[in-house]
Amino acid sequence: MAEPVLKLTSISKTFPGVKALDDVHFELMGGEIHALMGENGAGKSTFIKIITGVYAPDGGDIFIDGTPVQIHTPLDAQSRGIAAIYQHVTCFPDISVAENIFMGHEKTTAPFGRIDWRTMNGRAQELLDQLDANFDSRAIMGSLSVAQQQIVEIAKALSANARIVIMDEPTAPLSNRESEDLYRITRGLKEKGVSVIFISHRFEDMYSLADRVTVLRDGRYINTWDVSKVDDHTMVMAMVGREIVQFFPKRNTSPGEEIFRVEGLSRTGYFRDVNFSLRKGEVLALTGLVGAGRTEVCEAIYGITSCDGGAITLEGKRLNHAGPTEAVAAGIGYLPEDRLKQGLILRWAIARNISLPALDSFTAGLWLDRRKEDAKAGELAGKLGVKAASVHDLVSTLSGGNQQKVIVAKLLTVDMKVIILDEPTKGVDVGAKTAIYAIMNDLAAAGYGIIMVSSEMPEVLGMSDRIVVMRDGRVTAVMDTKDASQEKILEAAIQD
Repeated sequence: MAEPVLKLTSISKTFPGVKALDDVHFELMGGEIHALMGENGAGKSTFIKIITGVYAPDGGDIFIDGTPVQIHTPLDAQSRGIAAIYQHVTCFPDISVAENIFMGHEKTTAPFGRIDWRTMNGRAQELLDQLDANFDSRAIMGSLSVAQQQIVEIAKALSANARIVIMDEPTAPLSNRESEDLYRITRGLKEKGVSVIFISHRFEDMYSLADRVTVLRDGRYINTWDVSKVDDHTMVMAMVGREIVQFFPKRNTSPGEEIFRVEGLSRTGYFRDVNFSLRKGEVLALTGLVGAGRTEVCEAIYGITSCDGGAITLEGKRLNHAGPTEAVAAGIGYLPEDRLKQGLILRWAIARNISLPALDSFTAGLWLDRRKEDAKAGELAGKLGVKAASVHDLVSTLSGGNQQKVIVAKLLTVDMKVIILDEPTKGVDVGAKTAIYAIMNDLAAAGYGIIMVSSEMPEVLGMSDRIVVMRDGRVTAVMDTKDASQEKILEAAIQD
């Protein structure tokens, strides 16, 4: 049997109060795509940081091509042919693609060591052409889409002759078409003999790409399977440690009277003549293909952007809010699609993030009542099941699912009537999804009106009472969920 290109045995890592990894094993073969899966908090990120030299393990051994090694730094990992591509691309947005690709190992001329721009741009373009990129090596990095920036990261790995490429949730921010493009590129890496560790929450990624899959749970190694020999049930049991009998929990309550209405809402170039209503205790799904205008409508409702025409009515009163502050005061809350950029202040503690929308209620004169703030944050974090040692922990240390729960907790610090959840389960694992669905049901049962933006058809059909379908900035269908199907929704989403 061939020697693994990368092998880790009995890896452990402990942080203050937390055992992140405990006796973890992993093998990666040459030219293999190996999926690494597990819930948020399972230890995947810590494990990858050990492979890339960010953390040193407390115990265990690492072998490359059968030889024991110690990886002290990221530069050390790079010198051994290891490269990592993350969900949130780290780049230099104001310089060119070629400069990003060769950052740290620029092409220079002898004898003076000046940058050889012609060689560097040419070599960068060769790498981009290998990946069928539709942009030039001289393009400014910040002008590219997330999918294009990921291609640059792959080109960067190839420029450094990487033999092992780690992809950490690369499809989370991508559309279905962009994901298919990434699949094609990843298969191309495999054909070149590159080994890939592909971290994902999405079963479709695993089935589409991987040869084998390894599952971690609570920092421990669970098992490794050939992908051809696993199914959804096996994976859920391995990742969560229990059966999820009812993935979309049912509600026993019925929506009440109308609480919210949008009439003729328009914004030039984004959406036009959008109409729908929302009832108390109702979950209204807003769906459609990428670019349909769903998020843009929600941002306009919340006051992030302005409208050219139309009316927004809450409890029979027309709203003319000038921004999010006025929307919150009126009783509208918003969980944005990009939680890291728009939903949270990562350098702040959990308590400070939760209290942010309602600071007035935690102040006495000119001073913030920390005790009151901590008590309220602790109450809401406990109610929503946020897993953390303390409300003083930084939000940046939480898993994706727990970060989503913190944003929901923020919405509950003030008196909300309508809550907009834009892709609330994007990038979270199966266990966190179920917990978020339960929270949504609790909010609906308490009388909140919920607008849920989602691209996942099972989620739309499983969680909503009614469905609004959009295409090219306009509403093409409104249907009761009991009368809906994936086929009917897709037809409305693509119709002219």
